[in-house]
Amino acid sequence: MSYTTLRYEVAEGILTLTLNRPDHLNAFTVEMAHELIDAFGRASEDDAVRAVVVTGEGRAFCAGMDLSTPGNVFGLNEALRPTMADMEERLDDPEIISGVRDTGGRVTLAIYDCKKPVIAAINGAAVGIGATMTCAMDIRLASENARIGFVFNKIGITPEACSTWFLPRIVGISRALEWVYSADILSAQEALDGGLVKAVVAPDQLLQEAYAIARRIARHSPVSIALTRQMMYRNAAQPDPLQAHKVDSLAIFYASLDSGKEGVASFLEKRDPAFTDRASTDMPPFYPWWE
Repeated sequence: MSYTTLRYEVAEGILTLTLNRPDHLNAFTVEMAHELIDAFGRASEDDAVRAVVVTGEGRAFCAGMDLSTPGNVFGLNEALRPTMADMEERLDDPEIISGVRDTGGRVTLAIYDCKKPVIAAINGAAVGIGATMTCAMDIRLASENARIGFVFNKIGITPEACSTWFLPRIVGISRALEWVYSADILSAQEALDGGLVKAVVAPDQLLQEAYAIARRIARHSPVSIALTRQMMYRNAAQPDPLQAHKVDSLAIFYASLDSGKEGVASFLEKRDPAFTDRASTDMPPFYPWWE
């Protein structure tokens, strides 16, 4: 698939995924949603990709939904009157997918399902979906120029993109509620103080800092990284540690038969490991265990 709202560029094991509508401050559209879903699915199975860095072209990361779109700006079918039963029973029905489901949520679910670690390099304004999509990413760095806003209540809508699941896990329920209730625009320093971002970086150093983190990740076993990513998110949402123990046991068992042997040998031989496993073909037979 070729993209018109994104750039997909792979070098040295790192995918740079750039939101590319700079004349519109990279505002989010239904087309961008479809392209992001495809790009994260593609990256998940692309063995040339060991880590993903997401950033924006120009002076914004993503200024939120493009509100200039004619008709229903969220691309939803106003003739429908969906119920929770529809969401439970017809979630993958084309009519529900195209006419009811939140496009931002479909993007964050694609990020959630991705086998590769995802780093947000927030280079400028990140508002609405521009903020919430980063909550599904593993590590967030912000430029000194970044401004981040969960502004939904200001325009009479609710948080989306599964952010009511992700955001409280990152910053805590009280702070998440305050940020969403107030709809304030946060400075990069406020986002750092609140625990949303790892660091605030000079604009000209932002991508280099993101790439440095990505390179440290990319040298490890892609299968163990993929398992670790899914285990951390999914086990953290379980009601007790026994559920994590079940998954951990299978993960360690199968790793001990493959990449773990190379890891142990390299440690004993005092050399760098040479992992040859692939996330596209070598995931253990219990994966995905949540289906």
